[in-house]
Amino acid sequence: MLITPAFAQTSSTAGGGDIFGTIFLFVSLIAIWYFLIIRPQQNQMKTHREMISNLRRGDIIVSNGGLIGKITKVVDDQEFQVEIADGVRVRMARGAVANLRSKTEPVKDK
Repeated sequence: MLITPAFAQTSSTAGGGDIFGTIFLFVSLIAIWYFLIIRPQQNQMKTHREMISNLRRGDIIVSNGGLIGKITKVVDDQEFQVEIADGVRVRMARGAVANLRSKTEPVKDK
């Protein structure tokens, strides 16, 4: 016979495996998941929130829909007026801002 039968080897422990090795594997996977995915995403959300809260008149922004415009008037804490073309102004919510293209310098008091 050319092929010999292969027999499975049994574990040397009666419990079927090492529980501490399994727990260590799960804990290490959770730690890797946290440091590679969750933590950088939280930092990115924090910087985006700070960027949105610091928007003011004269800043050039990009909306989530891809429109590029200049903030002409801050209406309140939740929305502002954006000029997207010559004479075309729209009201936009702060949450709809995806990116800040250029930041204006603050006006100095006299």
